[in-house]
Amino acid sequence: QVQLVESGGGLVQPGGSLRLSCAASGSIFRIYTMGWYRQAAGQQRELVATISSGGRLDYGDSVKGRFTISTDNAKNTVYLQMNSLKPEDTAVYYCFRNDYWGQGTQVTVSS
Repeated sequence: QVQLVESGGGLVQPGGSLRLSCAASGSIFRIYTMGWYRQAAGQQRELVATISSGGRLDYGDSVKGRFTISTDNAKNTVYLQMNSLKPEDTAVYYCFRNDYWGQGTQVTVSS
């Protein structure tokens, strides 16, 4: 079993920044894909960003150039730096590592 604990969500004004963190614990495999999906109210879950143990990065089209994913393997933690936030970025952001998911953290972008 792997436990994922997310932090860093909250309320931010348009154009602002937030950094999400997701720390994994438990039965950690060195080979992984970690990242973030998000789900806005009434919409399907969509890809935000992923990173693999091999170094591959993938971003959703709507966040390219604004969001950056990174990891600290010593801490089994993945980060999502979100800049130039827009109201349409408002969603619950879910962290995952391989087949495991976190509980989600709310990000609200509003003035």
